[in-house]
Amino acid sequence: MKPRIYSDILTELKSRVISPPNEELPPVIINEQDGSPMVLVPAGSFTMGDDLDRESPKRTVTLDAFYISVYAVTNRQYRLFVQATGHRPPDIGARIDSLSVWHEDGCPAEFDDYPVVLINRDDADAYARWAGCRLPDEAEWEKAARGPEGFNYPWGDRWDENNCRNRNNRGQDSVAPVYAYPEGVSPYGTWNQSGNVMEWCSIRNGEAGSGGASPDDGTLCQERGGCWRYPDKFAFRASQRSCVVPKAVNDFRGFRLVLPVPHDA
Repeated sequence: MKPRIYSDILTELKSRVISPPNEELPPVIINEQDGSPMVLVPAGSFTMGDDLDRESPKRTVTLDAFYISVYAVTNRQYRLFVQATGHRPPDIGARIDSLSVWHEDGCPAEFDDYPVVLINRDDADAYARWAGCRLPDEAEWEKAARGPEGFNYPWGDRWDENNCRNRNNRGQDSVAPVYAYPEGVSPYGTWNQSGNVMEWCSIRNGEAGSGGASPDDGTLCQERGGCWRYPDKFAFRASQRSCVVPKAVNDFRGFRLVLPVPHDA
């Protein structure tokens, strides 16, 4: 793909950032702090879970409206965060079976539009707070990925390995740019919620965590989405749940942002 594609898409999204009449919420916004394009997921109920395993039982969940990042946070954005705050950069190499594009002098510009990885839950949360946002909870993440029709995958109900980065189609590559795989975009307009990198999430209040995770004890956190290392189609379902320790640092896990809509909006 041409390097300009990400910029072209961002320009197009910015052109749509207008306030509709009749006090309706704009369908797309740009987060001023970090430049993330974000799409609106309207308030309402949806079916969370798919009953395909014991971790993902079907139940009805009602959510307020929120905005969610179109893309996972990129290396370019994370570099600006590190420069602005002095926060530690992602882990740099020297990890067994882990790939890092960050070096002592930063991240090469050629990887600017790739999702940042090798960051733990605290790192992701610190970035989200700096950006004036937060991490999505599981229900928000899943609703955005499934779309209004409640698809099994962001693009539909049938698995298609060509719609996302996974072990079977990555060749010699690992993580793909955040604008890759347009065929896999969800109906709400989010990219790569299936495949490429797993994403840090919060456990929704009142929701039982997978693997015994609790929203209060801090021992385990949730991740969603499947990644470039996985071959099994079930790992890429929008309802697939898994847990990980909050200090985990891997080359297949990043994050995206959520911005709640104020109740008086």
